[in-house]
Amino acid sequence: MRHRKTGRRLGRTTAHREAMLRNMVTSLLDQERIVTTVPKAKEARRIAEQMITLGKRGDLHARRQALSYIRSKDIVAKLFDQISVHYANRQGGYTRIIRTGNRLGDAAPMAIIELVDFSEQSGEVATTQVQ
Repeated sequence: MRHRKTGRRLGRTTAHREAMLRNMVTSLLDQERIVTTVPKAKEARRIAEQMITLGKRGDLHARRQALSYIRSKDIVAKLFDQISVHYANRQGGYTRIIRTGNRLGDAAPMAIIELVDFSEQSGEVATTQVQ
């Protein structure tokens, strides 16, 4: 029984799952929008929101914690310098998951996960903040 075990296994070994989620979170913070399956999007959302919260803290320890997960200095710099500034007044809920239907090959439920202030025209987080 899996009582009190958090997280989805996603049909992968632990190392593969962790590497996949690291890559997904890195891509999400880099491009602000990715397309994936619904269960993967839900797992990536948990981690991405933790990373944005670290960016909002902004101290050296938070930066080192983010670097231990993301492993790309450019993306961590973007997280701490740009993304966290946009969400400074927001108390969580930095991402949204939009279901897009089923994949043709295996009928897996697909979704778009994006940052809440993502604007499709410019391809980056909008400068206006919703309060």
